[in-house]
Amino acid sequence: MPVYHTPRFVSLLTRSTLALILAGGRGSRLKDLTLWRSKPAVPFGGKFRIVDFPLSNCFNSGIRRVGVLTQYKAHSLILHIQRGWGFLRGEFGEFVELLPAQQRISETAWYSGTADAVYQNLDIIRDHDPDYVLVLAGDHIYKMDYGAMIAQHVESNADMTVGCIGVPIERATGFGVMSVNDEGRVMDFAEKPEQPQSMPGDPTRALASMGIYAFSTEFLYEQLIKDADIRTSSHDFGRDIIPSTINDHQIYAYPFRDPTTHGEAYWRDVGTVDAFWEANLELIGVTPELNLYDQDWPIWTYQEQAPPAKFVFDDDGRRGMAVDSMVSGGCVISGATVRHSLLFSNVRVESYSVITDSVVLPEVTIEPNCRVHHAILEKGCHLPEGTVVGEDAAEDARRFHVSPGGVVLVTPEMLGQQVRHVR
Repeated sequence: MPVYHTPRFVSLLTRSTLALILAGGRGSRLKDLTLWRSKPAVPFGGKFRIVDFPLSNCFNSGIRRVGVLTQYKAHSLILHIQRGWGFLRGEFGEFVELLPAQQRISETAWYSGTADAVYQNLDIIRDHDPDYVLVLAGDHIYKMDYGAMIAQHVESNADMTVGCIGVPIERATGFGVMSVNDEGRVMDFAEKPEQPQSMPGDPTRALASMGIYAFSTEFLYEQLIKDADIRTSSHDFGRDIIPSTINDHQIYAYPFRDPTTHGEAYWRDVGTVDAFWEANLELIGVTPELNLYDQDWPIWTYQEQAPPAKFVFDDDGRRGMAVDSMVSGGCVISGATVRHSLLFSNVRVESYSVITDSVVLPEVTIEPNCRVHHAILEKGCHLPEGTVVGEDAAEDARRFHVSPGGVVLVTPEMLGQQVRHVR
């Protein structure tokens, strides 16, 4: 065990930590965005995938042993990780290892819960022989130094540490909600409660689990084996493991705060169409909370070698331009107008078309005289000339998916176009 507060304390801890990213979720609330891919593989931020954020957090934190647990429609996720995260040196003990559901325990058992997913890979975890195991959700957007959390875990002599953040009380029904004592020990935990308990002194917010758990390895083994033998268990960390251990073990909370301001940190669950649209468009603000230009905490990803974005034609009424927008490589804005929108790579917008308040995923073609407003265009869409999206609510609802917040989601299937299964 390293001596506390020595200069290498945190780096020694992260070197002896194995991170497991739970990336098998379908993300059904994202509707057709997860028709052919899992939620962690959904594109985000112009050039990234959602899974790139926890992966980048691991490497920026000094954790270079990572397992990614996959299950639902994982092909595009597997391709992305193989292409973008294959630069590590195995001889240095660095790796990103894909751990698909492979019926290691039973010939009929797929991953049935978050705890079960880890349990089914216990033999692999034991082979890596970590001192600590960090379990991460693979479907949230944030930047976090996990080293500080693991250091608190060790200093507090915890068996398990739960990353947490304050959320509005009306949204807390979708999270695991906890209460803690003055020392930060978890005293109560309820998974997705109908009536969430508010934070002390602030009735408008609740303390929610981020789906981030640090474990002392032997404690994790013990609890997973115990839980696997309980027939009535749902084999989930939030529903089963945490509630069953808070009375008899040292379970602590780790409040996630901005390292600069020490206030609320940026963290987004982009699990709905509205949340996905909003989080993407937040990035185009003058000073967004999530700084993608931070050279001290880069977000790594796989990206093809696309040429620079190009804007052509400068005639009145036919000017290729983008205002208050982010435009990725390979895009061509040809005599069209893009306002307050985010365009992923290789998007082409033809003359006299207008795109406003929209998120356009890769390889979309928008023919002349189209109008797109308040929308998400899925990868590979080809909008025929004169297509109008986001202006007629009844027509949008007939042809496309319209979210509760009025965001119009358009996919190739909805346009009657050939489906590309590899996403």
